[in-house]
Amino acid sequence: MKRIKIAQIITRMDWGGSPDILRLICADLDKDLFDFRLITGPTLHPSSKTREFLAAYKDKTITIPELQRNCHPAKDVKALVKLTAFLKKEKFDIVHTHTAKAGALGRIAAWFSGGAKIVHTSHGHNFYGYFGPAKSRVIVAAEKLLAGFTDRITALTELERQDLFSYGVARPGNVAVINSGIDLGCYRDVQTDTSGIKKALNVPPNSVLVGFIGRLEPIKDPVSFVGAASLIVKKFSEAAFLIVGEGSLRPMLEARCRELRISQKVTLAGWREDVPEILSVLDVIVLPSLNEAVGRILIEAGAAGKPAVASHVGGIPEIIRDGETGILVPPQDAASLARAISSLLENPERRTAMGEAAKKWIDDKFSALRMAEQFAHLYRELAGAGQRNSTGITKVPDGSVDNIPI
Repeated sequence: MKRIKIAQIITRMDWGGSPDILRLICADLDKDLFDFRLITGPTLHPSSKTREFLAAYKDKTITIPELQRNCHPAKDVKALVKLTAFLKKEKFDIVHTHTAKAGALGRIAAWFSGGAKIVHTSHGHNFYGYFGPAKSRVIVAAEKLLAGFTDRITALTELERQDLFSYGVARPGNVAVINSGIDLGCYRDVQTDTSGIKKALNVPPNSVLVGFIGRLEPIKDPVSFVGAASLIVKKFSEAAFLIVGEGSLRPMLEARCRELRISQKVTLAGWREDVPEILSVLDVIVLPSLNEAVGRILIEAGAAGKPAVASHVGGIPEIIRDGETGILVPPQDAASLARAISSLLENPERRTAMGEAAKKWIDDKFSALRMAEQFAHLYRELAGAGQRNSTGITKVPDGSVDNIPI
């Protein structure tokens, strides 16, 4: 049987959730059934796993220098021309685009080239919360136009699917919910020198450690995390706080810590490759985002058996089961954030119970193999390959993989 030929298009494979998802999909697809090409812009800051993936699949990777995240009309036109020419030449069965910019240029190029079924995954939640009203309206209008020639849109959460309908972007039967998956093995049985990691992070060895992992940008609201820390240290002298990530807010966060006189309690560690190891030494993970399609770090933390405190926004309530695997609080509310974190710090048994519940919940719903199997099902359906006994993935976990119709 002829293999299904797929073009995967993304602006860059830098550190973040969308490159990880794309990497896992490509790595787990059955190579006897699928033949993929990865088309990307320049990758500057890949994770170690992504570097390994790009090295392993260098013969299947095409880099277009002009394909960049930021808007640049001249480069965007060049990228579109190159994408269209490549797609026409290779005659793909399916073109799968990821993220907003690659989703726009990739889908237009696929439409110009003709013949391929078009799939899009936004990996974000951009209709509201990220931008002002005018720009949000432009984004919605553009997505409506692009959806007109998109054969299937995949949403990461049920909330995202409902938003696609409520904003008139998607039509019934055109959206599949495929939950974000992770490689569970990376977060299990991590061989960790707890005291060594804490020492390297300049964290007291006997501290109770509360962590934030993410971009230091307004949408993630690390400012509320720092505000909550200033309230918590008044009650819990043994509490320490870790911020992992980089972004435009770093100078302001450092200044705010000095202003609140908690610089000795808060460590800003920058980007780190060893997130599984860091999660293993955290007692509580915190994500106070103003908006969030998923909050992938919450899935990773759950896989590591860590309870979470997060904002009740976007798709987060579909990841965190309030009162069971973590605690949800209103956004931009440092006092509520502090109370929720404090309630876990003062009750180690509750932390442990929530962490175990989180681990089971993530196992059941957010494994990389389950995600890859669902995408394989979608690709076979769109390519007209029909049902097969094979799941369409290269490896199968212990037990059965749910074959959930899309």
